[in-house]
Amino acid sequence: MLRDVLIQKGLSNREAEVAELVSKGLSNKEVANQLFVTEKTVKFHLTNIYKKMNVKSRAQLIVWCLPHLGFVESEIRAENNNQSATTAQTYNNNQTQTIPAGSATVAGATTLPGGGMNRGNGNSDIGMGGI
Repeated sequence: MLRDVLIQKGLSNREAEVAELVSKGLSNKEVANQLFVTEKTVKFHLTNIYKKMNVKSRAQLIVWCLPHLGFVESEIRAENNNQSATTAQTYNNNQTQTIPAGSATVAGATTLPGGGMNRGNGNSDIGMGGI
């Protein structure tokens, strides 16, 4: 889909391939390896792409291409669906694991009149060899 739009804008097939890979976040070296060309060739194509697309940087090229990348919209939809499912699952889990209000203590701790907890487990530094 993106490649077709880029070709309509006047890019060659190879330039469209380079632009598409760059838009997906690949570095020049990664693009070169994937297309079996040198990094210098990728840079040459990018220079031509920038001129034809009337953009000044890799970032501008990516921003221009983003709306035309098919996976962006499908990923956003999938992400929203996952978030909705997770929220519903969390809500259901919270409903079934409600802790009743009361004056229960946790792990044998006792509540002091001042509201503090007295663990009574000897975690003080007193008695550490006189230090």
